Amino acid sequence: MENNVIRQALTHVTAQGDTANILDSGRIRNLQIFGDEVVVDVECPSPALHIKKKLEVDILKAIHDHAYPKAKVKVHVTVAENAKEQAPQLRGSEIPGVKNIIAVASGKGGVGKSTVAANLAAGLAKMGFEVGLVDADIYGPSMPIMFDVPEARPLSIQVNGRGMMQPVESYGVKILSIGFFAQSNQAVVWRGPMASKALNQLIWDSYWGELDFMIVDLPPGTGDIHLSLVQSVPLTGAVIVTTPQGVSLADARKGVAMFRMPTINVPVLGLIENMSWFTPAELPENRYYIFGKDGGKYLAEELDIPLLGQIPLVQSIRESGDVGRPAVLQEGTPVAEAFKDVIRRMVEELMIRNETLPPTEVTRITTMAGCSAVKK
Repeated sequence: MENNVIRQALTHVTAQGDTANILDSGRIRNLQIFGDEVVVDVECPSPALHIKKKLEVDILKAIHDHAYPKAKVKVHVTVAENAKEQAPQLRGSEIPGVKNIIAVASGKGGVGKSTVAANLAAGLAKMGFEVGLVDADIYGPSMPIMFDVPEARPLSIQVNGRGMMQPVESYGVKILSIGFFAQSNQAVVWRGPMASKALNQLIWDSYWGELDFMIVDLPPGTGDIHLSLVQSVPLTGAVIVTTPQGVSLADARKGVAMFRMPTINVPVLGLIENMSWFTPAELPENRYYIFGKDGGKYLAEELDIPLLGQIPLVQSIRESGDVGRPAVLQEGTPVAEAFKDVIRRMVEELMIRNETLPPTEVTRITTMAGCSAVKK
């Protein structure tokens, strides 16, 4: 492969905010060719994840389309020093225009947390609220599928001279997910700090506009992403999702305990019991308590938190998620009514919380495992 052919191909790429291509603007720091392998070191004008990713993809595409289709291309993206200096340090403050931030969490996986989060967001939007949804389940992002936008990509826009991501919108909900930046068959294998950085970029490097609610779908359990979130934004409250099963309840108890830690102190708005009973489509009046009966109800009473509602296990919920149309949008169905009741109760608890408690402060964790922390 010839160097001049590769360089000519790179003239088809322009970095976000530049007027000249990356070759003429001096963005290419190093270009090496080893047989059929091309290594490109390029400088990005912005630290934003989506801008760096777009620049990498554009370079790959340019070399394959305009030079050598079978070339093995490696792109190393660095950030310009002046871009690092100009990046606003907004972490730990309120997100401009966002009134309420609600985390949806679960002690363990497989309880339908993401399905519940998707339906909460879609239901709130249907009620007329301005809603954003952050898919913070970095290792298992599912919101692009649940909202029927698996092939969508956030646009890059300029806001007050700064390049930002514009969330993808579906059913009136503004959505951002790491799933928009990874291939469907690509595993996200990141250590905690990298995953936490990605979460911060989804929240802070995006233009959300005015939102009544921002719903954050957290990964299962209690870990790095959860700590990063409470350090990054002042959560208005948290909602815990569980099933009636004993194992799920044990982990849900830990999830509640995490938010109630004095060092975190995020109000728990309530608990949602998912998969409460199975109702066959042909026997709509029948209830079969496959995972146990009223386990979530008893746990809510034990922990002195509201039970926001019980969601049945019915086939239509799974089908709705698979086809990308949240079940709450299916007017007149029992499932839609169940989700609407949960949303109404959640909003009621949120109003009580906002009237009786001061705004939540972000947390600065000083040691691991929640042993000690101080408020900012």
